[in-house]
Amino acid sequence: MDLILFVLIFMIGTLFGSFYTLAVYRIPKRQDIIRTHSYCPNCDHKLGFLDLFPIFSYVCLRGKCRYCQHKIRPRYLILEILSGILFLIMAILMKLSLETITVTKIVEYCFIVLYLTFIILIAGIDKENKKIDKLVSVYGIVISIMYMVYLCIVEETNIYRYGIYLGLYIIILLLDTITLRKFAKNSYTTGILFMIVTMVSFTGEYITANAILFTLLAIFLYLFLYKIKERKKRKKESDKEISDSLSIGFFLGFFNVLMLVIALWISNYQ
Repeated sequence: MDLILFVLIFMIGTLFGSFYTLAVYRIPKRQDIIRTHSYCPNCDHKLGFLDLFPIFSYVCLRGKCRYCQHKIRPRYLILEILSGILFLIMAILMKLSLETITVTKIVEYCFIVLYLTFIILIAGIDKENKKIDKLVSVYGIVISIMYMVYLCIVEETNIYRYGIYLGLYIIILLLDTITLRKFAKNSYTTGILFMIVTMVSFTGEYITANAILFTLLAIFLYLFLYKIKERKKRKKESDKEISDSLSIGFFLGFFNVLMLVIALWISNYQ
């Protein structure tokens, strides 16, 4: 019976993956992500019902638009599959099963899904546009506050800890208004700080600290390889060009999810 549940969760994950690809494309353009019908970005033709099945539509159409035959980027298929796998892994690590399922477990899993949506959208938009989108940041703050309230009321967690997180949100907002805007173009720094506080509120200090550490290591490795590539091409690029190619939000999001999965796996199989 659990197999049916896991297949259902995987399918739901692929649907979310399809939504993520749409949202990452539309949100920076400030296009509607709910009411506007899906369309081909090349020919603008509205997609039919049979074009919207995650994975199957891509495979059946051989990676091409049904209407203009323009090639569809493989990342759509990859993200749908990875989202399905990620949703399934989280369900298994959180020990969701038809025999032991409870309202509390369902609510906690729903919060994890909301959080993963935040992380994936932040990371995806940053990877594509080198930007921490404000609307997605606001979404992250809202769901983190909802999660804090849930933990304090239902699970009677220490409220002072989450009071500190709320205080950090306020401090960052004040810094952004007064100081950071003068130094951080498009408030990228503010977005990263908001992202880190949201990560801490959902995954805790230890996982977030490890995600930051691995992000710094990844950035160091990236810059090292970038310099080697630069020497081979005998073309020196400015610090601004190098900085613009770095997507800190993407690295943070990737390592945060990775550390979360590892931490849950260790807690289950110690």
